[in-house]
Amino acid sequence: MTARIPRPRRSFIFTPGLRPDMFPKALASGADIVCVELEDGIAPKDKAEARQKALALFEQPQADDGVERIVRINSMRERFGIEDVQAILATGTPPPALMLPKVRTPDEVVILDQLLTEAGHETRLHVIIETNEGLEAAFEIAKCSDRIDAMFFGGVDMAAELQCQNSFESMIYARSRVVHASATAGLDVIDVPFLDLDDPEGMRIEAEKVRDLGFAGKGSVHPKQIAVLNQVFTPPADKIARARRIIVEFEAADTGLVVIDGKLIEKPVLREMYRVVAIADRMGG
Repeated sequence: MTARIPRPRRSFIFTPGLRPDMFPKALASGADIVCVELEDGIAPKDKAEARQKALALFEQPQADDGVERIVRINSMRERFGIEDVQAILATGTPPPALMLPKVRTPDEVVILDQLLTEAGHETRLHVIIETNEGLEAAFEIAKCSDRIDAMFFGGVDMAAELQCQNSFESMIYARSRVVHASATAGLDVIDVPFLDLDDPEGMRIEAEKVRDLGFAGKGSVHPKQIAVLNQVFTPPADKIARARRIIVEFEAADTGLVVIDGKLIEKPVLREMYRVVAIADRMGG
């Protein structure tokens, strides 16, 4: 099974499974992640058609363009989710990664991991924490499968469960728990999209706040949001240069720690350094 590869996840955008013609536009939007939607954005009557069209997208080889491709299936606790999984297990060209919504317990992920292994699929997993039960089990969920690359914070559904406003201040505890769980397992953590398209400055401010909290990126609901998100979550040039230097010195030393500029740098720091360099490489710099 493919190991975790550090990569930029500064921004993501959904594209509807029913509209395969929109997939190339999403790939060209500048987002680091493009997620083909089979869940909330698809009406029940259209689920089967969306599933068929979404999986057909991956029958052809995908371009090596640096964009991470994901399919968001329906909840494993629902019939549509089970049907999604059955179709994915049956295909010889599965999506590179799946996004699992409304994950409540590690069992959902473990079962899917085992099924994918039996099918010989190397498909990676991304999980969304958006329920109280999922938030309580976030640490166990984050560590339950080596297939997991990232955790997503589903703020809209979480706010509804908590019966609170969907604001940064109201959700800071929930966000922090997801950040801590992700960090424990060495995963990237991605924030919920900012829904108000008429408030770009508000989106920038919220993106900066979640970045400082530990998030690696944030979702978008429209391509016009992506450039700002990429800017907010792109490390400055001096941090990129330092990351490259740390990686070079670590690899040359072949030990668990090095001293750089009088500061002790230990091996766990390397993962973040590789992610910073991955972002720089995606920028072509």
